[in-house]
Amino acid sequence: MLRTVFLLTAAAAVLAAGPATADVYKFKDDKGNVLYTDKPSTLPAERLNIQSQKTDVVAVQARQEEESKRLQEADKANQSAANQSRDQRQASEQSATAKADQCTKARARYDSYMNSQRLYEKGADGERRYLSDDELDAARASAKASMDVMCK
Repeated sequence: MLRTVFLLTAAAAVLAAGPATADVYKFKDDKGNVLYTDKPSTLPAERLNIQSQKTDVVAVQARQEEESKRLQEADKANQSAANQSRDQRQASEQSATAKADQCTKARARYDSYMNSQRLYEKGADGERRYLSDDELDAARASAKASMDVMCK
């Protein structure tokens, strides 16, 4: 008797886990739209053979967890890329500011060299040594080249 109950229970479990069938009907309404239902309001309706299976809850949860992990990793990657982009933008802004400062200094140096009559160098003992005309022209050319490079 116990064996029979066990076999009936096992058979019921197998049947319950198998594909489920339901009556699904396809019909057209008054406006010509195709509709699908399990209870047609008008006849004739075409009966479709639809088979479905019960959802495996464990598999669905596993897929959701995998998708959640994938989305989190993608979010981390996007956030990392955004941080890197922000850092590069800040670095380029700082670089542009530094370059503008260098350009301003080079332009002021060139203007100073061009407007002064005499330039000098300080010696080791603190005395001034005035540049000759050739040295003055070379210093002005150097200041001009420096300004051209810095102010591109």
